[in-house]
Amino acid sequence: MDAYSHTQKAPLCLILYGSALLCFALAWNVGDIPGLFIGAGVGLLIAFLAPAFHHLTVADQGERLAIRFGPIPLFRRTVQYADIDKAEVGRTLILDGWGIHHSIRGGWVWNLWGRNCVVVRFKNGGVLRIGTDDAENLVQFLSNRTNGIAM
Repeated sequence: MDAYSHTQKAPLCLILYGSALLCFALAWNVGDIPGLFIGAGVGLLIAFLAPAFHHLTVADQGERLAIRFGPIPLFRRTVQYADIDKAEVGRTLILDGWGIHHSIRGGWVWNLWGRNCVVVRFKNGGVLRIGTDDAENLVQFLSNRTNGIAM
């Protein structure tokens, strides 16, 4: 593989939109001013973040791998291929869930939907779990890009 680009789509954004609507409905039904502001504020925050979680794209960018949620590019990061020690197909824990956060097993999780992932281990000891529905191809690509290091 000379290049890699894969976009995973998932209904996580629909769950977020539904949660925002629920916050607006609760704010309306609470009736008092502080409850209205809190419920509407949380609803607006969730509604603002939801478009950032329509899909997760993992793509080659020359000397690094780009990981970004979208279409609104609020959350993105890159990984230098030179920093990767190894990568392997893995699974996230149910407790790891979705989104961007630190895993209870250590390292970071970037996951949109499902439990399949690529576990990237860095030379400095860090770990990144990239959720994807194309784990085998991503591991193969990383293996080729990191000069055949055993994955």
